[in-house]
Amino acid sequence: MKLKVCGMKYQDNITQVAALQPDYLGFIFYEKSSRFFNEIIPELPKAIKKVGVFVDASLEFILNKIETHQLDVIQLHGQEPPKFCNELRHAELDSASHPVEIIKVFSIKDHFDFSVLQPFENVCDYFLFDTKGKLPGGNGYTFNWEILKHYPSTKPYFLSGGIGLNEVKSIKSFLNQPESKYCYAIDINSKFEIKPGLKNIEELKTFKELTSHVERSRDIS
Repeated sequence: MKLKVCGMKYQDNITQVAALQPDYLGFIFYEKSSRFFNEIIPELPKAIKKVGVFVDASLEFILNKIETHQLDVIQLHGQEPPKFCNELRHAELDSASHPVEIIKVFSIKDHFDFSVLQPFENVCDYFLFDTKGKLPGGNGYTFNWEILKHYPSTKPYFLSGGIGLNEVKSIKSFLNQPESKYCYAIDINSKFEIKPGLKNIEELKTFKELTSHVERSRDIS
């Protein structure tokens, strides 16, 4: 099981979180977000993938950020259609110095129509399921994971939305259920914050320690 820490903002804090060796670090390039990142990403260990999070941004803007920050992964958190994902998938091959992966985000509350995933099957590498709320992300509460019992795809997905230390037991239980078969990574953010973008290192360390055994036993990569 992989770990993604999203919503990074402050230079020293980024370095401290990186020392915990998460698999992914997420940087939000959306000006309306309280976690908007407008700095230079410090040098990170090569094993950590840099994720750029975008909300209905232009192709030109995303490609510019890929080049500027040498992003490894693009997370599309808006209403981007399959056609846009496909354009990004091909455009980055010409514009980036290395291929990037694409995560397409879908928000869930009480119900979800899984048929909307089908058009995205061939134009992204991962899905990410987050909690539907007032904001595109970082709303701070979980959705009903039992909805994923109806997951129809074999595409690996990220599980996100209000996951914190109080959810460790629930995560372990979920990862022993059939619907977790294609759960590739856990995405954490707001539940580990001192303030938006500033992560609590000790709490992150505790979370990683408590879930490390689960991560090793459920890794499908």
